[in-house]
Amino acid sequence: MAAANFIALAVHMIWLLLSKPCNAVEPKTSRAFPAIFIFGDSTVDTGNNNYILTLFKANYKPYGRDFPGQIPTGRFSNGKLVPDILASLLGIKELVPAFLDPKLSDDDLRTGVSFGSAGSGYDDLTTTISGVIPVLKQIDLFENYIQRLERIVGEEEAKTILSGGLTVVSAGTNDFLFNFYDIPRRSLEYDISGYQAFVHGRLQSFIKGLYQLGCRNMLVAGLPPIGCLPIQETLAFQDPKNRKCVEHQNSDSQNYNHKLTKLLHDLQELLPGSTIHYVDIYNPVIDIIKHPQKYGFVQTTKGCCGTGLAESGPLCNPKTPTCEEPKKYLFWDSVHPTESTYYFVSNSILKQLGSYLIQNRSSP
Repeated sequence: MAAANFIALAVHMIWLLLSKPCNAVEPKTSRAFPAIFIFGDSTVDTGNNNYILTLFKANYKPYGRDFPGQIPTGRFSNGKLVPDILASLLGIKELVPAFLDPKLSDDDLRTGVSFGSAGSGYDDLTTTISGVIPVLKQIDLFENYIQRLERIVGEEEAKTILSGGLTVVSAGTNDFLFNFYDIPRRSLEYDISGYQAFVHGRLQSFIKGLYQLGCRNMLVAGLPPIGCLPIQETLAFQDPKNRKCVEHQNSDSQNYNHKLTKLLHDLQELLPGSTIHYVDIYNPVIDIIKHPQKYGFVQTTKGCCGTGLAESGPLCNPKTPTCEEPKKYLFWDSVHPTESTYYFVSNSILKQLGSYLIQNRSSP
C-alpha cells in the first residue's frame, strides 16, 4: 500500500508547460494585457493548495530554494513558475499570487491571479484522492474573483479587464497518468482515443465557461511528452541505468495534441470575438531531451531533488539532498521542472504567439 500511495502522490504532481531552459531572459514587452488569469495544475499553482485540505503542498523546503528570499510558497519548483515569468515578460507584474491567499491586495486582483491547483485535471476523477480543486471547479473561484473585482473597479471596468486580460490554461497530464496509465481507472471504460475525446469534451466545456464569464484571449497548453517524465521512466523500467522514454505514452500525447489543435480552432470559430491559441509543449521538450547541451542542460532524465528518480512532494523535503546547480537540470523533482526550464517555457510561448502579444492592443 505504501508504494501504491506514493505512486498516487507522485503522478498527481505532473508538469505540462515544458520548453527550452534559458539563462538569458528576453526583454519585457510593453504591457499588452491589463491582467493575467491562470487555471490548471501544479505547473501553474502559485500557492492555492496551501489553503485547502490536501497533502499536495509545496510550502516547505527545498521547494522555493531559488525563489526570491528563498521562501517555499507552494510552487512546485525551486523558483518561479511560468505564470510569474510570463506575467513579468509581458509587463503585467513580477509574481502572480494565488487567489486563495488571504493577503491579496486590490492591485493583486486588478492585475490577475492564479486559480491553479496542484494535482488537478479536467476529469473530476483525477482529484478524488487528493482533494484538490478540479479544473472545472476553478470556474467557481473565478466567479468569486469577478464579484470581488467588480466591488473594487466597478462592473464596466471589470468587464474591460476580463476581456482584455490574458487567460492561460495548463492541465491534462494528470488525467492520463492518474486515470489511464499508472492507475488505470478510466481505461476500464475507454480506449485511449475515447478517453482523449472525454478529456477534450471537459476542456471544451471549461473554455466555454471562461468565455461566458468574459474571457476573450486564451492560451491552452498541449501535453508534453508524458513518457519522458522521470517518474514515468522509473515506473516503466526497473533498472535505473536503462530508463528511457515510454514511447507509447509519447505517441498518445502527440495524438492528443493534434486533436486539441483542431478543437481549439473550431472553438474560436464558435465563440465570436475570441482568440484561442494552442501552445505546443511537446516538440520543444523533445528537442531538449535529444539535444540537452544545445540548451545548457546536463541532466534531463532525473530531478535535482534526491535521486531524481521518484522524489516529489513529501519525498522531496528538508532532509532530502539536492543538486548543486539546478539550472543545469530540466527537472527539479521527478515530475516538476526547474525555474530555468520555466524561463524557456515562457519565452517559447512568446515566440509561438509572435506579434499578437505586443501588437494591435491598446495599453491600459
